[in-house]
Amino acid sequence: MRSARLFFLLAAVMLTAHASAQVSLAPPGATSDKPATPDKPAAPDTKPAAAAKPKLRPAAKKPAPPAAATATPAPTPDDPNADLVYGAYQRGLYKTAFDLATKRAQENGDPKAMTMLGELYANGFGLKRDDAKAAAWYKRAADAGDREAMFELAMVRLAGRGGPVNREEAAKLLASSAKLGNSKAAYNLALMYVGGETLPQDLRRAAELFRVAADAGSAEAQYALATFYKEGTGVPKDAEKAARLLQAASLAGNVDAEVEYAIALFNGTGTSKNEAAAVTLLGKAAKQNNPIAQNRLARVLAGGQGVPVDKVEALKWHTIAKTAGKGDPDLDRVLSAMSPEDKAKADAAVRKWLGAK
Repeated sequence: MRSARLFFLLAAVMLTAHASAQVSLAPPGATSDKPATPDKPAAPDTKPAAAAKPKLRPAAKKPAPPAAATATPAPTPDDPNADLVYGAYQRGLYKTAFDLATKRAQENGDPKAMTMLGELYANGFGLKRDDAKAAAWYKRAADAGDREAMFELAMVRLAGRGGPVNREEAAKLLASSAKLGNSKAAYNLALMYVGGETLPQDLRRAAELFRVAADAGSAEAQYALATFYKEGTGVPKDAEKAARLLQAASLAGNVDAEVEYAIALFNGTGTSKNEAAAVTLLGKAAKQNNPIAQNRLARVLAGGQGVPVDKVEALKWHTIAKTAGKGDPDLDRVLSAMSPEDKAKADAAVRKWLGAK
């Protein structure tokens, strides 16, 4: 069920994840006495390690929730009522879903129906949004043992919707939901253990929970656990396991993982070296507006590693990365010798890219 899910940004320990993620590159024409080494990539929207604390970030809203995002699991074939409620919700017939769920909750005390009502109120689907009613229905369902309601109520408590912020209650709800097999709860509980605020910092426990969520297919957890293996945080350092997890998260569309896995492929860290595949991944992430990928792509294009030299395209991505705050003095120097005509071509490409956004 697509809901107002909130995800913690990884705390200071997670910022070490990128410490070894470098693309070794000395672009042609560089005048420096030593090879240019790019800055260590850091996850977007994070603060420096000394000041980093877990933060809440709401998940992006979409007009209609996809099936995979629903908190109400697919109904069993022998439960026609569940099928009617779920089917109505999936088709966007929210008023019908509300009526059917209300009947089931009142007549049968069905926790899944209660969770559905909480979701409808939380998102304003088919009726006016009401955080207090959403929290009340989630609580009734959670008290009845529904793991999805436990997770949703935890997110409500963390956001302070329908009542004051209550991190302690949220932690307990996440723990209960995780015990019942909710991978989203395991992931968010792991982040609490990383942050060390509501719960004592316990990186080994965080790694265990990340593993549970990663095994369930969570790309965010796969990426987080990969960073643990890269640095030996809460687990023994293991570059091969890190690379496998980065690959899995990358295939699932996690942009940060795409960048990290591309760098691992480029340098042959924990996996076979494959510069061509690395450049392809960097290009994919660059087109998704990741400034680190844009910077790395500019470097390989300028240096002709894994791809033919293309300084016009290199200057394009370098300039785009700079607009996002990812400057690179080495590239400034290398690309400054380009002809006015090539610089004009790159500038036109930048304007086209920025205008299309």
